[in-house]
Amino acid sequence: MVVSMIQQIGFILGVLGQFFISAATAMDMWGLQDRSFSVVTSVYTYSGLWKSCVENSSGMTQCRPYFTILGLPIMLQAVRALMIVGIVLGAIGCLIAIFALKSLKMGNMEDKVKATMTLTSGIMFLLAGVCGIAGVSVFANLIVSSFRFTTYADSGYGGGVLGGGLGGLGGSLTTRYTFGTALFVGWIGGAVLVVGGVMMCIACRGMIPSEEKRQGYGMAYKAASQHTTVYKDDAKPRLAYDESFRAQSMNGRHSNQQYV
Repeated sequence: MVVSMIQQIGFILGVLGQFFISAATAMDMWGLQDRSFSVVTSVYTYSGLWKSCVENSSGMTQCRPYFTILGLPIMLQAVRALMIVGIVLGAIGCLIAIFALKSLKMGNMEDKVKATMTLTSGIMFLLAGVCGIAGVSVFANLIVSSFRFTTYADSGYGGGVLGGGLGGLGGSLTTRYTFGTALFVGWIGGAVLVVGGVMMCIACRGMIPSEEKRQGYGMAYKAASQHTTVYKDDAKPRLAYDESFRAQSMNGRHSNQQYV
């Protein structure tokens, strides 16, 4: 009962963490413009992994997608790859965890198979959480670096949080960015995935002893079969008795024939 509860909690945490990192990847507010020292506060910009946006005080927003892939900074492409890999691993882990639930009966599936599937889904959750935390942390490091130093934008990326790279020259001075909402959502989602993966691994360890006990009962049943073998050996004296009785009967017949 306890093992099944731990497994279900781990599964719920895995699904919740998967939702968080998926939402964080799709969000646009990875980097927000720092308006603490800005004179104009009616217009501010924010950017994400897929596009950069500008919003004014009236609520009108205009976004521009990143139409190129090769022209983007390498670190941004690495963050994209980490988040996508985390989403794929988390989705596979959720799919495996559904069939590995102990409370769900799937034909004649043994507990040993479900334990292996539970361990696999737990490892998938752990890897997905690590990928999500790593991707968000890399982007946060870029924001911190661009916040500390003066950044210039070139004509390639423009307007984004990465600008034209740290210390780049040949452009206009860009605004500084701070942490956006998507970073916190990604950190929370990665942490929840890691906790869910750990709980699934713990549930797998709890499902193994029951299988060992079942194997122990099978060995006791085999030991009982040796008693039947000893019982067959008891039939030897009966065979000797039958032979002696047969010998006596033959002697009797021979004596009768001689008497006649």
